[in-house]
Amino acid sequence: MEIQALLITFREVLEALLIVGIITTYLKRTDNKRYTKFIWLGAGLAVIASFGAAMLFQLVFTGFAAMVSEMYLKIGIMVISALLLTQMVFWMAGHSREIKGNTEDKMNKFISTGNVVGMVIHSFLVVLREGIETVFFFAAITGGNIGAAMQGWGAITGVIIAVVVSYLFFKGTMKISLKTFFKVTGAFIILIAAGLLVQAISMMQDLEIIGSIIPHLYDLTWLLPEHPIDYQHYIRDNGNTPLLSGEIGIFLKALFGYSSMPSIEEVIAYLGYFAGIYLLTSHRSNEDIKQSGKEEVNVLDKIVGNQER
Repeated sequence: MEIQALLITFREVLEALLIVGIITTYLKRTDNKRYTKFIWLGAGLAVIASFGAAMLFQLVFTGFAAMVSEMYLKIGIMVISALLLTQMVFWMAGHSREIKGNTEDKMNKFISTGNVVGMVIHSFLVVLREGIETVFFFAAITGGNIGAAMQGWGAITGVIIAVVVSYLFFKGTMKISLKTFFKVTGAFIILIAAGLLVQAISMMQDLEIIGSIIPHLYDLTWLLPEHPIDYQHYIRDNGNTPLLSGEIGIFLKALFGYSSMPSIEEVIAYLGYFAGIYLLTSHRSNEDIKQSGKEEVNVLDKIVGNQER
């Protein structure tokens, strides 16, 4: 859970800080530094609102648990989180190059009209979006115990790393392509999303919401048990120890959705998810190549047109 919390918090906090940093840097560069305080005001209010949303979400989850609907809510959260994480990665991959320009355009409009309220609201919504996503993802990886994720070393470390990276980035001491950076972190987020999807399917099969043609496609307990309990049971039943500890298994399950005895539906969903990601990535890459080709043609047309004149 802690590694998941670290990656998610790092990603979400960094996105918020990058956009806030772009805004404040632009204000400083255009001699409008006096507006910076309003940007940080909006960001601060968003952080407070995010904590409020976390408390509200926890109350709702506790209410569902009291009505014996906890497992159904967990499944719903896991499925929705997997979809949101996937959408988040693809959105950032497609818009990372446009964030700076779009953000500066919005701020330029606010400055030209003296719209201070607009600045506060804009920074508030930017940070609040990341905060709400973080709360939702924490609920998914902890089974609803959001407070545990927020207080753990993973979330705290993620925030610290994000602050350091953004500081070094805007100070100019860290030269890095944002597109490449988000691709790398996005790959880990995709693995987490796949794990959440598979765990949701496993829980639905445990509750007999959906059935299974082959409940246990294979058994890797002898190599890597899914849980320390499975490790102990294997020793009891076979008289020898598995090759790897159940502590490793529970770590991989929490991070990537590992299962030592998955159903065929879990395996199909896991492989199918990555197949879908590959197809979407290939399609996006082809679209980017076409778009780049069109831009090059337009540039050449302009050059030729200028020469003819």
